[in-house]
Amino acid sequence: MTPDRRAGAGRTADTAFTRRGALRLLGLGALATAAVPGCSLLVGSPQPQLLASAAPLPKPFAVPLPIPPVARPVRTEGGADVYELTERAADVELLPGLRTRIWGYDGSFPGPTIRARSGRPVVVKLVNRLPEPTVLHLHGGHTPAQSDGYPTDLVAAGAAREYAFPMRQRASTLWYHDHRMDYTGPQVWRGLAGMFLVGDAEEEALRLPSGDRDVPLLICDRSFAADGTLLYPGLEGKPGVREAYMGGVLGDVILVNGAPWPELRVARARYRLRLCNGSNARAYELATGRPLVRIGTDGGLLAAPRTVDQIRLAPGERADVVVDFSAYKLGERVELRNLAAEGAQGKVMRFLVDRDEPDESAVPSRLSSVERLDPARAAVTRDFEFTSGSLHGGRGWLINGRPFDPARMEARPRLGDVEVWRLTSDVAHPVHLHLSPFQVLSVNGERVEGPPEWKDTVELREAQTVEIVTRFTDYRGRYVLHCHNLEHEDMAMMAGFEVV
Repeated sequence: MTPDRRAGAGRTADTAFTRRGALRLLGLGALATAAVPGCSLLVGSPQPQLLASAAPLPKPFAVPLPIPPVARPVRTEGGADVYELTERAADVELLPGLRTRIWGYDGSFPGPTIRARSGRPVVVKLVNRLPEPTVLHLHGGHTPAQSDGYPTDLVAAGAAREYAFPMRQRASTLWYHDHRMDYTGPQVWRGLAGMFLVGDAEEEALRLPSGDRDVPLLICDRSFAADGTLLYPGLEGKPGVREAYMGGVLGDVILVNGAPWPELRVARARYRLRLCNGSNARAYELATGRPLVRIGTDGGLLAAPRTVDQIRLAPGERADVVVDFSAYKLGERVELRNLAAEGAQGKVMRFLVDRDEPDESAVPSRLSSVERLDPARAAVTRDFEFTSGSLHGGRGWLINGRPFDPARMEARPRLGDVEVWRLTSDVAHPVHLHLSPFQVLSVNGERVEGPPEWKDTVELREAQTVEIVTRFTDYRGRYVLHCHNLEHEDMAMMAGFEVV
């Protein structure tokens, strides 16, 4: 079982001897990792590495931004909208002039966008026409265990399965992707990802930008062979990647909705951009050079809008922002950049302001009521330590010193309970919790100020401790907590828990 601390008993955060405390005693800070490229001085853990393309990198901003089609229900049954997604291989043009074999939902990358409504159930029938098993996970979904996409709940090649999503959750920007044990990284890299947007009455009453001005942006990086084939440093006939890339795979081509460094023509009006980091291992620090208005995070709307200069997104994280292009002149070009990288990887996409149009949208000073979870009501505090370590005679990624075992439950929270989970890292790990959204309480012992925000993925930076508080509601069963660096996840950085 995971080390835990019942309320009022055991060691406190002040007296526990943590890795962070040890590093301070040794005089090593998190920035020490930068001294040796590709290796952390903390525990010798590898860092993400760039996989260079053999194909020439395309010219930025030369192709229009694709907008994935919105999926339509095939029928309505028992009050639920039923969708059908067929996973199949397809040859598509990602790089101009080249054909790339992808694995896609309905043969596209990204897959179709599903727009759902809070309180109206959705059923997705997944049909697997690929040569390998798959698993569907609705990332950020508040979902019964049998439909959550447990990594061993496989849909075999040629088979089909229905996933039921009750939509008992607030409006939010979600995404769906493959979640097969040991093979999530290569299967998402091939294209098994798409956006899933949930709306509700509260959000609709706000007059936020909508219609064509509500734009999903799935951002990811990929690498290509000279003939356009996707490159990935996987191992032949077994899970994992070549040793040089076990810290994570970085592509050198930035794709937005499947297009390299695209351009979107916009009116002088407000636009809502739904930003999703769909990369395997790359974090982004997104900026336009002018203030952005952040209105939402993983778990939906903020209590009030926040004006920020940049937005950092680790793999799996999302953010909703409003950009007011009326602040620009006709003909101006606005570049969305990634301040966490240089050169071509420092570019993401561009907006061309090319017309005037009426705009009746608004960003009110109050967006939503966000309940604050009280950590004083936590029944348990649990510790989860994310580190590299020995795995099957080599190196892998562990939680509390152990690799993922789908039959072992590291925690058994009770339905309805509030719990505090303390997450500690060696190198950076974006940590994703299935089933229940959470709120971040503290980072390295410092309380987070401001109104609460709902999250389902949080980035642990190097040698960092983050405390989260969550409440397990509605559904019993098996779920997982894992690193969303997909190479880390595939090499065993996952823990099962069961709500009882």
